[in-house]
Amino acid sequence: MTNGVPLAADADPFTPARRRMVEEQLRARGIRDRRVLDAMGAVPRHAFVDPGYHARAYGDHALPSEQGQTISQPYIVARMLELAELEATHRVLEIGTGTGYQTALLARLADRVYSVERVPSLVRGADQRLRALGVSNVILRHGDGTIGWQEFAPYDRVLVAAAAPRVPESLRAQLAEPGVLVIPVGGEERQHLEVWRREPSGRWEGRRYGECRFVPLLGRDAWPDPPPTIE
Repeated sequence: MTNGVPLAADADPFTPARRRMVEEQLRARGIRDRRVLDAMGAVPRHAFVDPGYHARAYGDHALPSEQGQTISQPYIVARMLELAELEATHRVLEIGTGTGYQTALLARLADRVYSVERVPSLVRGADQRLRALGVSNVILRHGDGTIGWQEFAPYDRVLVAAAAPRVPESLRAQLAEPGVLVIPVGGEERQHLEVWRREPSGRWEGRRYGECRFVPLLGRDAWPDPPPTIE
């Protein structure tokens, strides 16, 4: 058990597929952070997708989840985790819980995870999955992730699993000094991963990494909620 998260069972029939994922999709493509690789090899991704997708759970692609959301491609998840430079003592704010897969990975890599999700059914599903795996260092909240979670700020790391047109100011304000924020920024169709560092002096440094594609971050400080469908 690491940071309250048990290892995947040795009898798990998906263990060989998970090992191939780590070697062929992550290590072979430049992921070097040992802790990230170990976490990706331990957390059962199939437990966070619909049973109909179990056979594809360790493939090199995103998978659909409910309410039009997705569970991101394993490489993109690993890349974001590596860019965040997570340490076991960190307190992390995650925006976009989704099915809870990245949340479970963060729980292995950090001391405490605070995760905000705007879709109530996703919060309930993620809570059930995390509890079933014995994850004990995560707190979930239903709410507008673009405004963060002020109650527990500041956070050593902030990871955003949805695309914003710009970095929400509330998330900047809730990042510790020093701290790192990882977020996909761009249009609704294509974005780039951006990493923002808040130095002890309060100065900000940003870098742009590879192109990616995420579902849009909806809320007050990002993309507006779509209008309700009229039937």
